[in-house]
Amino acid sequence: MSSISRGRARRGHGHELSTLDAHLGYWLRAVSNHVSHAFKMRLETHGVTVAEWVVLRALFDRDGVNPSELAATLGLTRGAISKLVDRLVVKELVSVRSDPRDGRAQLIALRAPARRLVPKLAALADENDEEAFGHLDHEQRVAMLALLKEIVERLGIGEAPVT
Repeated sequence: MSSISRGRARRGHGHELSTLDAHLGYWLRAVSNHVSHAFKMRLETHGVTVAEWVVLRALFDRDGVNPSELAATLGLTRGAISKLVDRLVVKELVSVRSDPRDGRAQLIALRAPARRLVPKLAALADENDEEAFGHLDHEQRVAMLALLKEIVERLGIGEAPVT
């Protein structure tokens, strides 16, 4: 009998209490924590945080974007984007310039070192996924991805968490 099916054995206050490990959320958090921590450690060897990686990866696809668009794309506040961009400017990975169409607006772009770094970091993300989920066959991975996306959509979560 699995721990999920046994998970209602305890009683309290006149009704059955489920155990922690009877909850899917418990197992999702365990997997998420492990996968996230492993990826964080991989990125740290390159001097980048997970949140910074997300910004760099988004800019790799669409360079020269204004902070509001980037915030909307990533599901972050403009303030969070501002802090991340400031850190990436200090690391000389992104530049901020005035928008030639509107001098009051700014555009964020990757610098050459980031253009070279992003593919390396993407390979680390792939390695991290392979380490965690490589034992699943293709159909299982596709099914798991579809289920997780369905849950995200049903809950109205929007963009995936960045931090």
